[in-house]
Amino acid sequence: MRQTTEGFRTRYRADIHPLYNPWLHGTFVLVFGLLAIAGFWSTVHKVRPLEWAALPLSLLFFNFAVYSVHRHLGHHKKSFARMFYARHAGDHHSFFAPGHMTYDSARDWRVILFPAWLIVLHTAVITLPLWWLLEQFDANVAGLFGGCLILGYLAYEVFHACEHLPPENPLTRLPWICQMRRLHELHHRRELMQTRNFNIVFPLMDYLFGTLYWEPEQIYPYPTRTAMTRLQHQIDIAGNPIDVLAYASTATLWPQWHPSSLKVEGPRGPLHAGARFEEDIRAGGREGHLSWVVDEYLPGRRWSARAQGDHGLSLMLTYECECEGTGTRFVRTLEYQFSGLLMSIANRLLLKRRIDRESTASMLALSEMAQKHLASTGVPA
Repeated sequence: MRQTTEGFRTRYRADIHPLYNPWLHGTFVLVFGLLAIAGFWSTVHKVRPLEWAALPLSLLFFNFAVYSVHRHLGHHKKSFARMFYARHAGDHHSFFAPGHMTYDSARDWRVILFPAWLIVLHTAVITLPLWWLLEQFDANVAGLFGGCLILGYLAYEVFHACEHLPPENPLTRLPWICQMRRLHELHHRRELMQTRNFNIVFPLMDYLFGTLYWEPEQIYPYPTRTAMTRLQHQIDIAGNPIDVLAYASTATLWPQWHPSSLKVEGPRGPLHAGARFEEDIRAGGREGHLSWVVDEYLPGRRWSARAQGDHGLSLMLTYECECEGTGTRFVRTLEYQFSGLLMSIANRLLLKRRIDRESTASMLALSEMAQKHLASTGVPA
């Protein structure tokens, strides 16, 4: 079942066992990991210069291993790794999507951290056998290698948690973490998650294998004098979420169903993140022009875009879909504001009511036109 991010979060949180303690979870992983590192490194004595090379080589090996597992098992279903795929691509990527990348409470760590038992399994099944094998040749190299494998595991857990911190947390302003947070957010885009940005701690393998993707974060100078006006409307549409959202996110078709949209110039078809288009509008009885950029497109789930317009108008538009019986519950959220005082007053006294009526009418027209469009293209409702 496809559903909105918030809908999935509600269901996931309801399924967390009431006795789950996130602080116990995190503390166990950290303490066990530190003790394991201390145990392996306690076997190291009088390290020769060449043996120190085991440290960077071990971390390089771990970086490659994590990259490979994330890329090939986390986003491609394999029979022997079904649980990992379901937990990562299913749970984690449904819980966190662009625009919804931060956790709300410590209990949300359940979907960020690996299960507590996994560090024990990682130590017993992977690290110890490799340590034993290397110990036959060089005890110091074996000890350094074993400790680094556990250190890499802890670094993954810590950095991944930092990449889902609320933005007001001071750790998010540290340059390294700030950059990795941005790369990880791009990875969480539906159209990028199977092909880009698989490293969590350091993007070396992404760089070497050509999967590194960077895109500057769009900064929109929303004025702070007035609060955003928020209008939300929803309607049930006969059709599956993928096809309904594909139709609604085809901006060139907006004049067919939205009474405020006069003309759209831009790419045809559903618009993905980064796409830009121009729109002439008549909203609230006033004509204007909007310059749009798409922030996110998760097929069948969510589409969002931002625009700057005349009279200091800034707005954000979000479409969300979820299955409702045999059809789709379509939710449209419009947030906007004016930078000028006069337009802000006009919005409060007059424009908001007109725009709300136009938005209500657009939902009815969307339902009718989407069903006609799907029927004409042979897509079953």
